Amino acid sequence: MEYRQLGRSGLRVSVLTMGTMTFGGRGGFAAVGSTDVAEARRQVDRCLDAGVNLVDTADVYSAGLSEEIVGEVLQGRRDDVLVATKVRMPMGPGPNDAGLSRHHVVAGCEASLRRLRTDHIDLYQVHEWDGRTPVEETLEALDLLVRQGKVRYVGASNYAGWQLMKALGTADRTGAPRFVSQQIYYSLQARDAEYELIPAAVDQGLGVLVWSPLAGGLLSGKYRRGERPPPGFRQLTDWDEPPVYDRERLYDTVEVLVSIGREHGVSAAQVALAYLLGRPAVTSLVIGARTGEQLADNLAAADLTLGAEERSRLDEVSAPPLLYPYWHQAKTARDRLSPADLTLLGPHL
Repeated sequence: MEYRQLGRSGLRVSVLTMGTMTFGGRGGFAAVGSTDVAEARRQVDRCLDAGVNLVDTADVYSAGLSEEIVGEVLQGRRDDVLVATKVRMPMGPGPNDAGLSRHHVVAGCEASLRRLRTDHIDLYQVHEWDGRTPVEETLEALDLLVRQGKVRYVGASNYAGWQLMKALGTADRTGAPRFVSQQIYYSLQARDAEYELIPAAVDQGLGVLVWSPLAGGLLSGKYRRGERPPPGFRQLTDWDEPPVYDRERLYDTVEVLVSIGREHGVSAAQVALAYLLGRPAVTSLVIGARTGEQLADNLAAADLTLGAEERSRLDEVSAPPLLYPYWHQAKTARDRLSPADLTLLGPHL
C-alpha cells in the first residue's frame, strides 16, 4: 500500500480509504447498503490487513448508525487507524440540528465522539456548504475543537471553488485552522472537479479525497451498452447520485475500461481506480462495498499501474469540454500558465 501526504499536513494516509456509507442501512441509506456489525468487522479487517489506515464516515450516514458501527469494530485498535467523519447535514427536526453554526459544529462533534467511542477525530470535515452561517463562525468552532484536542485536522467536502477559496482565505486572515483536504466527487464518469477544485488543490496545497470514484458502480463494468443491469443495481433508479447527463459517453468510457482491464487481467473497476490515483492532487480514494468480494477487488487497484497510452485512451473518451473562461485562456494565456492551470489546460495546448 502506498501512503501519501495529506495536503500540507504531516499526516500520511493510504491511497485507498475505507468508506462506510454502506454501514447500517437505516432510512434512505438502505438503498446504498445495510452492512451489519459482523460484516463491517470483516471488511475493516480486510482493509487494515491490506494497509489501509484511514476510515471515513459521517454523522448523517444511517442517522449515526454508521459511526456507531465504526466505533464498535475499532474497539481495541483505535490507535492503529485514522478516523474521519463529517458534520453539516440534518441530524434531527430542530432548527439548529443542521448547518455549520458554532452550535451545530460543536454539538455534532461531541455526538460523533460518543458514537465513535473515541476521544478525538483525526480528520473532521464540513460535509457541505452552509451559505447562511458566516465562514468565520464555522472556522472559529473548528478552531475551538482543535484547541480542545477533540479534532486533529479539518477538511471540507462538496464545496464549490469560490467557497473553498473563501474559507481558506478567511482561515489565513483570522489564524483559524486551514483545511488540509477536500473530499469531492471525481470519476471518469464526470470529471467536473477538474475545472476548479483540482486546480485549487494544486495551488493551495490541499489533499484530495475522492468519494464514489466508481460513480456508484457505473464504472464497475457491470453497466454496459445494450445490456440489462444486474439485479439490485441501484444507479439510474431511485438513487441518482451521481447524476448521469450523457449516457453515451458513459457507455463509451466503460468500454475502454473493460478493454484495458482485459489487457491486464483485472476488472474495469480496478482500472477506473488506478486512473484516478494518477491524477494531480489526488491523495486517496474512498472505497466501499456491499460484499467482501467487491472490497477485495477494489483494494487490488492499489497495485495496478497504467501505461501512458492507456491513460491517454481514458483521457480522450471521458474528457470534459472546455467551458469559458478556460477555452479562452487556452488560446490567449498559454504563455503564463501555472502548474494548477495546466491540470486542466495542459492537454489542450
